[in-house]
Amino acid sequence: MTVQPPASPDSSAAAAPTTMSELDKLEAGLEYRYDDPAVARRKDTASALCRRLNDCDPLDAAAREAAARELLGSAGEGLDIQPGFHCDYGKNIHVGRSFTANYNVTILDGAPVRIGDYCMVGPNTTIATTGHPLSAAARRERKAVSRPITIGDDVWLGGNVTVLPGVTIGSNVVVAAGAVVTKDVPGGSVVAGVPARVVRTLNGD
Repeated sequence: MTVQPPASPDSSAAAAPTTMSELDKLEAGLEYRYDDPAVARRKDTASALCRRLNDCDPLDAAAREAAARELLGSAGEGLDIQPGFHCDYGKNIHVGRSFTANYNVTILDGAPVRIGDYCMVGPNTTIATTGHPLSAAARRERKAVSRPITIGDDVWLGGNVTVLPGVTIGSNVVVAAGAVVTKDVPGGSVVAGVPARVVRTLNGD
């Protein structure tokens, strides 16, 4: 899980009603305990399915695709996920047509991750919906907050990219290798750096 920079001077999550379960809080976008048994079971299930996917014969494309489809929430035609893939839940991941994830991609999908058509994710990239409080006391209590990530069509995330919670990336975007995306990215652009900034505008083709 990654640390999300505070959006405002008060970075604490909204207080949840005491009757809500930790899983309810997670799904409502509120602060929750990630060591709660129901939350942890999601991750355990995903870990088992990730292992099944990663243990597939790399030459058996059909078996790899079937294992990937069992893991994800939804996927269009042309799904290709290379070995070393990991996620927190799987069912919160929705990808479009011709999605490619290169080696060692991690998607922490406590909240929904929606990725459009014809997208490529480079090796060692992390897409993380989940962050932790700035308060040390809250971190000791295993608190977390998950915020959705949305990525448009025709997006290329280069190798070693990190996308942080709550970010929306428009369509026809290239994120340069090693960039850390901390805020929304407009469509038709190239972003690079830490934090990522627009360095070039792309013409539609």
